[in-house]
Amino acid sequence: MPYADSDGTSIYYERHGSGPAILFVHGSGGHHAAWWQQVAVLRDEFTVVTVDLRGFGKSDSSMPEFDGQDFPGDVVAVLEAEDLTDAMLVGQSIGSVAALRAGLLRPDRVSSVVLGHSLGGISHPELKELAAADRAEAVKLPVIDRLLTKRFQTDRADLTFLFQQMGTFNVAKMQDLRNLDTNGPSLAEIRESGVKVAFLAGEKDAVLSVKTVTRAHELVEGSHLEIVPGAPHSMYWETPEAYNGAVARLRRTLTATKEAA
Repeated sequence: MPYADSDGTSIYYERHGSGPAILFVHGSGGHHAAWWQQVAVLRDEFTVVTVDLRGFGKSDSSMPEFDGQDFPGDVVAVLEAEDLTDAMLVGQSIGSVAALRAGLLRPDRVSSVVLGHSLGGISHPELKELAAADRAEAVKLPVIDRLLTKRFQTDRADLTFLFQQMGTFNVAKMQDLRNLDTNGPSLAEIRESGVKVAFLAGEKDAVLSVKTVTRAHELVEGSHLEIVPGAPHSMYWETPEAYNGAVARLRRTLTATKEAA
């Protein structure tokens, strides 16, 4: 599988299937293989691209420290290496911040960005306050309880174990991504870019509440909103069928919206 060059850093990625492009951007505990339940289903209708940000998976992890501000460039490098246009970027959690920044950097290659379980680092005082309140509640829980429901942990101990093992392949850690949302984009910058934005969240997300996501949707002009009943923060892992359906629906809808415009 190929590597893209991101200002001298080797970025691993994979491309599967054919059709309208969907590029997945993982969160702090993921990498390209975390999307196994998405690739196997969506590649029949779409071009599915998965990527390892620097410090994750098989990408270059040799640098002494990582700067989250470099991650959007890693996504752009893959878009350019595959010469993708009209791509939909799908971020998971903090990976959504990198996805939105990459989309705003290259609106000629990115037509839409799906912010999965995230506000995408949007700079807005009300959203910052709401997200901080959600975070204050989330940190009271063990990390695994923030990401997966207790029932899933009990019923699917095997997949819960695999989920936790995924992060052991990474050198970069959560703290290396935290500065991603520094100087985040404004509502005006998003509007002027022409990039369509969609919010995708789970009803049982313990990290970001439905109330907060709904308010972000109201503030981002022309955005789409998908709230999946009963789904947790790591919806892509725990409820892949619902997640895949939502992603496919958004890809079709946002493509149609662009064509109508």
